[in-house]
Amino acid sequence: MENNMERVVIPAEDGNGLDARLSEHFGRAPYFILVDLDEDGNILSVQAVRNTGEHFGGVGRPADNILRLKPNAVITYGMGPRALSIFQSAGIAVLKASANTVREGLEAYRKNLLEELTEGCRRARHR
Repeated sequence: MENNMERVVIPAEDGNGLDARLSEHFGRAPYFILVDLDEDGNILSVQAVRNTGEHFGGVGRPADNILRLKPNAVITYGMGPRALSIFQSAGIAVLKASANTVREGLEAYRKNLLEELTEGCRRARHR
């Protein structure tokens, strides 16, 4: 990944790229939409990645799996305190979603309209 490029990850209910519906909760999202932006905020690529974390019968915590994709920011309605802590420790911005689709969330991000998510969701259930 180029140094002047940004990667944004947005949890989604489906794999429809920019038109995907945002998922209510990070770890339980069936998909993650990865969007690479150039230094001017132009979209370079959009990729849907299945959530292969433990909530979907896979391996590992979703946050750890996403860290391997080297995001600069995550846009979500909410996530558990453990995931939030993982991203904060890695220096990745976690921003509160205020949109219905990935496209809308990305536009708000590009316009610097999103607030930082500072508290994990208390409804998160961990086994």
